Amino acid sequence: MVFRHLVTSLLALVLFSVLTGILYPLTVTGLAQLIFPDKANGSLIRRNGKVLGSELIGQPFSDAKYFWGRPSSTSPYPYNAASSSASNTGPLNPSLLDETGGRVRELMKADSLNTRPIPVDLVTSSGSGLDPDISIASALYQLPRIARVRMLPPEAVRSVIDRNTEGRFLGILGEPRVNVLKMNLDLDEMQPHSEGK
Repeated sequence: MVFRHLVTSLLALVLFSVLTGILYPLTVTGLAQLIFPDKANGSLIRRNGKVLGSELIGQPFSDAKYFWGRPSSTSPYPYNAASSSASNTGPLNPSLLDETGGRVRELMKADSLNTRPIPVDLVTSSGSGLDPDISIASALYQLPRIARVRMLPPEAVRSVIDRNTEGRFLGILGEPRVNVLKMNLDLDEMQPHSEGK
């Protein structure tokens, strides 16, 4: 009797291991590749056959001719997809004030002519530290600097923002946003420049 229960248990283990460990993952992977292959493969952005990044993970840009993304708190370097994390500093934590104050000074130094209020997402990191998007307000705040540095008319930079604006999910969830990497790639197509981020 015990032997029969043992055999039944082992057969159930093998059956469910094959079902949930092999057949189910293969089925889900196959369906994802058929239905939405771009998303299933990481939403990669390619130009001339070369992978430049993902729509889902931010990249650090610090050159004044580029849009800058939301700050990242991942370690040991910004936008480390293997170490997604937030800073976990609360609103009363003095280090949060120091960090945001430093970011405000950096933005003001990069564009001392800009007297507009700095949008909050340009000085605070996201919960994941990987956010690839910024608000429309953050993109518009940076527009004068980029137009001046690249010697482009502001309308041309505004068209880059408009082309890359994504609306609310299902028309009601979240806020309109723009993908930083996509905008910067569009800017690079507009005018030749030297390499660097």
